[in-house]
Amino acid sequence: MENLFKIYQVDEKEVEKIHSSLNEAHQHDFEELIIGVKGKIEHFIDFKTHQYEAPFVCFVTRGKIHRVSPELLHGECLYWVLRFKSEFIPETTFNLYSNYHENANLQFKEGRCFDRLISICELIADEMRQEKPSLSIVRELLSSLFIMIEDERQKQEPDSLQLYKNQDTTFKNFLSILEENFRRPEGVAYYAEKLFMSARNLNTITQNILQQSVSEIIETRKLIEAKNLLLSTDKTVAEIGFELGYTDKAYFTSVFKKKAGQTPSEFREEMRRLIS
Repeated sequence: MENLFKIYQVDEKEVEKIHSSLNEAHQHDFEELIIGVKGKIEHFIDFKTHQYEAPFVCFVTRGKIHRVSPELLHGECLYWVLRFKSEFIPETTFNLYSNYHENANLQFKEGRCFDRLISICELIADEMRQEKPSLSIVRELLSSLFIMIEDERQKQEPDSLQLYKNQDTTFKNFLSILEENFRRPEGVAYYAEKLFMSARNLNTITQNILQQSVSEIIETRKLIEAKNLLLSTDKTVAEIGFELGYTDKAYFTSVFKKKAGQTPSEFREEMRRLIS
C-alpha cells in the first residue's frame, strides 16, 4: 500500500469477487481494521480459524499472516475496511497488545456503541472523498475508533489490561526495543540495560501487564516469527532457527514444541493443510 491511509467497503459484489479469486493466507506491511456491519466472516489469524457474525471488529497488525473469507448472512454483507501505515497514528494499547494476545477479533453487540463506530467510518470515508482530504482529521477519527474499540474490549475483559501509566510507558519502550532485536540471541539483561533498569524491575512490569516474564515474551515474539516463516517461506527448520538466534536446530525444535505443542515441521504441515 503506497498511501498512508485507505478506507473502502466490502459488499455483496465484493464477496462474490473474493470467492472467485485465489484467496490465500498472506501478510502485509500495513495495519488493517475490519468493522463488520452485516454478514459473517471466517478469519484465519494467529494460526487459528475464527468465525463471527456481524457486528464484529477485526484488527490485523502489520506482518501477521491471515486470510479473510467474507460470507453473506440473510443475503447481505457489509464491512468497513481501514488500512493504514504504522506511522500514520502513534502506537496504541490496542495495537501493542494484539501482537501478544490472540485477540485480533472482537464480537460486538448491536446498539449505541457499535453504531458510533459506523458513524465514525462514514465521517472518515466522507473526508477521504474530498478533493484535498485532511489527514489530520482522519487521524483523529481513527484514533477515536481505537479508543472506543479498546473501551469495549475492557468491558468484555475487565481484568485483561489493568495498566499503570508509568509501567505502560516502560513496557511500550521494551516492546519497541524487542521488535528491533528479537532475532538476536539476547536475554533479559540486554533489554533491561537498554531501559536503564534492573532485570528484576523489568520482569515485575511485564508480569503486572501480561502476566509473563521478560523471557517468555521474548520467546513468544520469536515463536510468532518462526510460525510466520514456516508458513510463508520454504526455509528449512534449521535456517529459521538460525535466523531467530538459535544455533542448535534440536534446541530450537525443543523450544518450539514446548510452546506450540508440536514440532516446527508438524506445525508447517498442519497449517498448509488448513489453508490449502
